[in-house]
Amino acid sequence: MARAQFQKGQKVWVECVGAWAFIEQIQPVWAKGFDEPVRVTYDVGLGREFTANELMLAADDRASSDGLGNWRLLRAHNKWQLAEDCLHHPYPGTYPVVVTDTADWGGWRVPGAEYDRTPDRIEYQARLIAASPALLKLAEDLIDLVAEAPDDAPPAMLQLARQARETLQSVNQVLTAAPEKLPSPAAAA
Repeated sequence: MARAQFQKGQKVWVECVGAWAFIEQIQPVWAKGFDEPVRVTYDVGLGREFTANELMLAADDRASSDGLGNWRLLRAHNKWQLAEDCLHHPYPGTYPVVVTDTADWGGWRVPGAEYDRTPDRIEYQARLIAASPALLKLAEDLIDLVAEAPDDAPPAMLQLARQARETLQSVNQVLTAAPEKLPSPAAAA
């Protein structure tokens, strides 16, 4: 079953054309016996219909780095290991928790066994995840800066802005719905 990912009048980036457009019509395709449309396409006034995976939300419509809040790295007490049993950890007796909510809960945690196996790697991942909103804002600002005067930007800056846009595309693109039923392992063999 398919559901509409965009609304009428919403600004979208049409990747295959390389242009901004507005959703003019949402066109569901119905099939007899189904309660929901089997496919949804969008008319953006460019001569053909587009599917959701060909479109990307405009910067002002997607969740920007400003709306992410204050992501921070906290240390949680390791209740399964004593500090003396894990002296090889960077901070014995604790593990990192990246909190993405104002109430100090919700976010990213790692299983104790995985942390015990590679604590330095997990500490690095925690710092990187906590810095993600700032890195997202940096990439968005770079794209906006180059977009203001693309003819005046140095080639290296244009390349960096292109890379930033491609990287953010995987973050901001609307994913298509997962299949209803996955094939069984026996059928795949």
